[in-house]
Order: sequence, then structure tokens, then C-alpha cells
Amino acid sequence: MSAHHSDSIQSLYEGDQSKLYSGVMAHHHGDINSAESKAQIKKIWKVFWILLVITVAEVVVGMFFSHAIAKGLVNFFFLALTILKAGYIVSIFMHLGDEVRAFISTVLIPLVLFVWFIIAFLADGFFWLRMNNSSPARGDKVEAVQHHK
Repeated sequence: MSAHHSDSIQSLYEGDQSKLYSGVMAHHHGDINSAESKAQIKKIWKVFWILLVITVAEVVVGMFFSHAIAKGLVNFFFLALTILKAGYIVSIFMHLGDEVRAFISTVLIPLVLFVWFIIAFLADGFFWLRMNNSSPARGDKVEAVQHHK
């Protein structure tokens, strides 16, 4: 018998892949009324409602209150909620919340350092750009050279 006709997992990938998505590989074996399935559905709805509340809060503040609150505070609010939402999505959908702390650290520490790297280089670049464009010494030297001619 060839590999295409056996019941191995490899044959599912090599042949008719509809079996992969029809419940053959499901963890709860197709029983939608099982306690495990109901718990998973409840978890999905919980995630939905949490993300919906955060998104609605962002939209409401952006539409109705952003003009009445200081811009820095509004920016901090949006940044905090965006980071909260991103962290929750990574924790749930990318299953990072189920991982060991050491693995989480190996993902989060480089991410924090990368964000710091971007902010530091943008701040440094902005400083040098501002210094070169607004330096009074630079303007004085240009005027002094023009007066000597």
C-alpha cells in the first residue's frame, strides 16, 4: 500500500487535505457538546468581549474626548491600550501566555530592547537634525565669511 493511502498524518498532507480541516485532526474529536469544547467556546467569547471593550474605549475617546483632553494624555492612553491589546492578542492567539517564563523572557526582552533602539535612534537623529538647522554658530560663520569677501 502506498503512503498516499495509509492513515498516517503525512498522508493527510500529501493527499486530500480536506480531511485535515473536517475534524479528523480536531483535539476534541468532533464532539461539540463536550465540556472541553464548551470551555474553549467560552474562552473565545471572553477574548472577544475583552478586545471589543478595549477597542470601543479607544474609539469613544478618539471620537468624543480627544479634543477635551491634553494631547500627551490622549497619546499615552492610546499607546497603553494598544500595548494592552497587543499583549493580550499575543498571549491568547499566539499561545505565549501558556509558555514557560523563560521562553516569554526570550521573546519580550529583545522586543523591548528593539523598541528602545528605535526610540533612541529617532531621538538622536531628531537632536542632530535640530542642532544642524538651528545652530547660531553655524549661521554666524556663514555671515562672517560673506562680510570678509
